[in-house]
Amino acid sequence: MIRPALIAVLTTLLCLAADESVSPEPAAAVPAAEAAIPDDGVRVSVLGYHDFSEKEPETAMRMHTSKFRKQMESLRQLGITVITLEDFLAWKRGEKPIPEKSVLITLDDGWKSVYTDALPILKELGYPFTLYLYKNYIDGGKKALTTDMINEMLLHGASLGSHSVSHPYPAVYRSQRNKGDHNFDAFLRKEMGESKRFIESKFPSKVTTFAYPGGFITEEMLPLADEFGYTSLFTVLPGKVKRATPDKRLPRYMILGNCDKIFETATSFHESQNTPPPTPGGAMAQLTQSTPYPVTPEAGSIINSRLPIITANLATLTDFDPKSLVMKVSGFGEVPAKFDSTTHLLSWQVTRRLRQPSCQVSITWLDAKGKAPETPLRWAFQIDRESAYLPDN
Repeated sequence: MIRPALIAVLTTLLCLAADESVSPEPAAAVPAAEAAIPDDGVRVSVLGYHDFSEKEPETAMRMHTSKFRKQMESLRQLGITVITLEDFLAWKRGEKPIPEKSVLITLDDGWKSVYTDALPILKELGYPFTLYLYKNYIDGGKKALTTDMINEMLLHGASLGSHSVSHPYPAVYRSQRNKGDHNFDAFLRKEMGESKRFIESKFPSKVTTFAYPGGFITEEMLPLADEFGYTSLFTVLPGKVKRATPDKRLPRYMILGNCDKIFETATSFHESQNTPPPTPGGAMAQLTQSTPYPVTPEAGSIINSRLPIITANLATLTDFDPKSLVMKVSGFGEVPAKFDSTTHLLSWQVTRRLRQPSCQVSITWLDAKGKAPETPLRWAFQIDRESAYLPDN
């Protein structure tokens, strides 16, 4: 789909941009009409995927199916809610509340592996998802989704969005523009309008969202988006979405098969003062979390101390360099955790009382070859406000 040279550039740029300490949440001018909806403290990570395979090597656009499963399972372990496109749009309009830490899953182009590899995992976990399809690839060959596959996915949590007619590259946009304004307008109208009309005529789905192919945007596209009825348009620039984020330039984390850092950044949320207090009957309490190694506080647990000792028992972790172990704790960043080679415990005593009602922990390491794990050890726990005497602000 995407040429090798462009893939290399995208990989480098997106991996660098995923570091939110370097590239913060985009701050674009917000029209007055959008700003009228008050910020509710919610932040949404929109995740973008492409192709999957367990046998073929990973690339920027292709991810191992087993890694995709680990990423999807980690969303549940971290207490992050996967929302539907419809819920996202209703929240963005100020019509519906959603959980404070939410994720929207999107899958671009229409690769057959979305049906064969990703769908079974998404169905098993009960996750909704959105397919951004471009017209010319539907029923387009042995690696493309078929009409029947797409219809079946609509029965299992899928929503549909437009991804153009031909998925043009930037060079195509430039060549069309060089032919004159009239030709360029006709080109954009076909790519943006015909794709929407085609999908809506072929499938029982109303299309109101668009994903820019390759993230390429021109100013001429913006009024056409209104004309064709697109209410939300997604880029490939990373960042969390809030209510005031401009609807025509919504950020999206493109999750690359060969850059694990992007997923870690996308699923790391800065705690908000608006986080509701945990209750035994709440979603987190009902959520069964698990980690590949024993940890304390346990994943998904509710504790009554604001100064806990955080530990991970790595006795069953064999191929790693102890000096490479890094523990990060929300609100603290990287912490000076100590590894005991006798007990195999990596531990850190919290030195400042936890102020937020939930806490996320991640642990990474390198193996003997200097390679990081596909998915770091990550979990979350909560603090009982009443038992810990934690004030609301």
